[in-house]
Amino acid sequence: MKKANIAIIGMEVMGRSLALNMESKNYTVAVYNRTAEKTKAFVEGPARGKNIIPTYELKDLVDSLESPKKIMLMVKEGQPVDNFIEMLLPYLKPGDLIIDGGNSFFKDTIRRNKMLSEKGILFIGTGVSGGEEGALKGPAIMPGGQKEAYRLVEKIFRDIAAKAYDGEPCVDYIGPDGAGHFVKTIHNGIEYGDMQLIGEVVWFFKNIGMKADEIADIMAKWNDRDDILRSYLIEITADSMKQKHQGSDEFLVDRVADITRMKGTGTWTVQSALELLVPIPTIAAAVFSREMSQDKQLRLAMAKKLTIASGKFNGDKKEIIEIAHDALYIAKISSYAQGIALLQAASKEYNFHLNIGRIAKIWRAGCIIRAQFLDEITKAYESDPDLPNLLAAPKFASFVESNTWKLAKFIDVAHQCGVPVLAMSGALDYIMQITSPVMPSAQVSALQRDYFGAHGYFKIGGPKDPELVVNEEGKVREFHTEWLLPGRPEREITK
Repeated sequence: MKKANIAIIGMEVMGRSLALNMESKNYTVAVYNRTAEKTKAFVEGPARGKNIIPTYELKDLVDSLESPKKIMLMVKEGQPVDNFIEMLLPYLKPGDLIIDGGNSFFKDTIRRNKMLSEKGILFIGTGVSGGEEGALKGPAIMPGGQKEAYRLVEKIFRDIAAKAYDGEPCVDYIGPDGAGHFVKTIHNGIEYGDMQLIGEVVWFFKNIGMKADEIADIMAKWNDRDDILRSYLIEITADSMKQKHQGSDEFLVDRVADITRMKGTGTWTVQSALELLVPIPTIAAAVFSREMSQDKQLRLAMAKKLTIASGKFNGDKKEIIEIAHDALYIAKISSYAQGIALLQAASKEYNFHLNIGRIAKIWRAGCIIRAQFLDEITKAYESDPDLPNLLAAPKFASFVESNTWKLAKFIDVAHQCGVPVLAMSGALDYIMQITSPVMPSAQVSALQRDYFGAHGYFKIGGPKDPELVVNEEGKVREFHTEWLLPGRPEREITK
């Protein structure tokens, strides 16, 4: 009997789609599901007549594979992954490979990699982005683990991955242990930000009197081949907003409940930002907005208790559409800058050795955040790998400098019309803060912390000299004021 090249455990939509994708690229795939009926339904349905081997016991699955064994888990994150690893171990030998293709928490992936390495088993934690269509026709793939582990599946992954416009497969080795799953997590965090920013613009347009099909036409225009906003999310926004509610002349978007559910990657992104001390206000606003959306009954009750005054839009509609376009682009740049800053911080903290230019290349096709301007991000980091922040890239910096007023204008008009734009506001404030040599709010809070808790503070050279005061060795000097003593003497803190 012919041996399979790779196995997939988990016959939900992503597992089935990946199996069909691999088989279509001339690989023989063994499949298994905890519930045998799902395996049977798959091989008798979509996989009928294809080089897909059904198995109903894990030992049979492993025995059906060529060596070294390559087994991909497409199961729910958390305990199910650990359970399958434990069940597989008795049948595996050193040099065999387990791949976790779900949305696992990167610290779990680090733990699993270490545990399996001690047993001689190779392990890859890989992000797979693109949903059902991507898995079937070509996803973006973000694998992390041992380099020798990646080499075992590099050809398979390159064959099944999405191809960018230049023919490059949207997959590359990301880095050790949890690097792949961390990059996928931040991809999803950026995705949250993108979706929220687009949603805020759409909500604004609706609140100034535009109908769904009119907004759809605007989005379709913004998705033109040469437009800076061209992206998958803009494309599907345009398409979905034209959809009519079944059996009526109403648009479906006007009947969909304003509740956006979420799984875990957005929350993990915000948690990681807090741990690594990286501000990501746009992405955090997107997560918080999803949380608020789920409290529907509270919002209905509060709407009856508290009325917030809002005005009507009396400006030029064509002008505000143009302003919204550039405002959205600037907010998008800001959001990506935040996500990339988080990637860079994690790379240092966990020794992931991430290559931002290569990561942006992977995201150009197949994944949910695929967008035209990812090419510009790739070019920016290929030109200068040591960019302090994406906003410092010359092409982006030039546009932001010339057009930030449009983002401020959009936010102002939206608020006047009673439309909350948390993500847009976060994007603007991030730009304003990161370009502020001195943050007066931080000066005040530094004094407050020293006053009530003797936490100390640093100094700058003066009102016109924002540089930190250092000693002869170049070390930043720290001070404390004795607030409760007469004359409030100041002393330098030495450690």
